[in-house]
Amino acid sequence: MLRKITSLFSRPKVTADENTLLQSIDRNKLPQHIAIIMDGNGRWAQRRGMPRSLGHRAGVESLRNIVKLCSEIGIGYLTCYAFSTENWKRPQKEVSYLMDLLVEYLEKEVVELHKNNVRVNAIGRLEELPQRAQEALQAAFQKTKNNTGLTLNLALNYGGRTEITDAVIKIANMVKSNEMEVANINDKLICDSLYTAGMPDPELLIRPSGECRISNFLLWQLAYTEFWLADVMWPDFQRYHLLQAIIGFQRRERRFGGLNKK
Repeated sequence: MLRKITSLFSRPKVTADENTLLQSIDRNKLPQHIAIIMDGNGRWAQRRGMPRSLGHRAGVESLRNIVKLCSEIGIGYLTCYAFSTENWKRPQKEVSYLMDLLVEYLEKEVVELHKNNVRVNAIGRLEELPQRAQEALQAAFQKTKNNTGLTLNLALNYGGRTEITDAVIKIANMVKSNEMEVANINDKLICDSLYTAGMPDPELLIRPSGECRISNFLLWQLAYTEFWLADVMWPDFQRYHLLQAIIGFQRRERRFGGLNKK
């Protein structure tokens, strides 16, 4: 059984096709910010007769590979939907496992992330996470806070509607305390009041697993984001899938509601 599990987690080495894709990327037109809905872990495991927990563990391997590639090619921000506000509805055993896996990932990976100049960040209602998860996050934040490469942005206890609600409350309190007037509320103020304040909006959203919805993820920020959907489950999502998504993004014409320039 151990050999079977190990083989399922294994990832192929860089292939000629991957090298070709790397050469096809225009390094001057990379998306500054990529967002990923890491979906399909549980179904991936169940289809193999394995517990859902092993699907989540396999998903961590995919995350590790994708973070490394984003860092290598020069992506500025990578936001990964790791745990939603709705995920608390799952069985307590699975929720506890996910929290333990988060702590394990941070403790094991933070040295390598720091070595590769990756800054760890998180968005969501982090204060509602278990104490051990909050402590692991704070340790990762502190160790990598001065890094200037990729920002790995983990969405934890995150919901798009919750984020907007929190922004509205923040702005309402500013008005109430006479720090600003209602007439001064605009798009920029709202952006600056979101969890992602100071970050560019995602230019590319990737969703594996064959689903075609955004699942309450970055509702404000995705206004003009390009979507790339794939049938592959997240644990099977490999480096060449990301490269394909980036190449597809670079081939699209982004008009932002305007017309083509002649």
